[in-house]
Amino acid sequence: METLKKFLELELINLGESNIRVYTLVTILIIFLITKLILWLIKKALFSKRKSKKLDKGSAYALFQIIRYIIWIIAVGLILETIGVKVTVLIAGSAALLVGIGLGLQQTFNDVISGIILLSEQSIKIDDVLEIDGDVVRIQSIGLRTSKGLNTNDISIIIPNSLITTNKVINWSHQTKKTRFRIDVGVTYGSDVDLVIKILEESAFEHPDISDRELTEARLVGFGNSSLDFQVLFFSKNIFRINKVKSDIRRIISQKFAENKIAIPFPQLDLHLKSNDAEILKKS
Repeated sequence: METLKKFLELELINLGESNIRVYTLVTILIIFLITKLILWLIKKALFSKRKSKKLDKGSAYALFQIIRYIIWIIAVGLILETIGVKVTVLIAGSAALLVGIGLGLQQTFNDVISGIILLSEQSIKIDDVLEIDGDVVRIQSIGLRTSKGLNTNDISIIIPNSLITTNKVINWSHQTKKTRFRIDVGVTYGSDVDLVIKILEESAFEHPDISDRELTEARLVGFGNSSLDFQVLFFSKNIFRINKVKSDIRRIISQKFAENKIAIPFPQLDLHLKSNDAEILKKS
């Protein structure tokens, strides 16, 4: 026992008033292991609540990230105190330095604060589909400074958190997991309007990713220069790959139009010549 005590009190590094001994390293290791164990238990508890439908994936992730940052800050503070560094004195003594660093890293701090807002406010969650600067991305992770998303071309995009909190962002999946979309199409004048509406609704609902048959609706929305203009509106849960869904529906519409001899017109321009202009053309 005496040998163990001497081993633990063995001095490894002398830093003036602070001496790092073997038991100091053991204490740091214990703090680190306890921190990891606490985080593992919290994560397990949150995911068990998620499985029981009390928390969704985004809420569980956001709550765990906030708890994780707080616990690690406490752990680092305890480690510094164990080494002999007074955290309060360190913060007070480096106040001027922190101000200088803050001015130099203003954008970074802005991103960090934005990350804390995103995690606590939960306006953006994991698997949400966002439209940012005209690009559609599915959020994969929300970090303290940046978030990671996957766009429709399967390319990972690193997004500064301040870009999400300060700019206009469309969250396609915020209110519900299914969203309403539309396809515009025009047909030639003289086409059977009721038949066109029926074909559009049937074409949309034939796609396996379209839900709510009673909410699938086609409308005559206007009289164009060379076409009768229609819209077909439908709900889909496949928000992220909606362009593929729209393409499939357009193919079905085109096929059904061809079967029913309904034509999609191309732009036409009628040229009217005055009599004087006609005589000039004849002479030339």
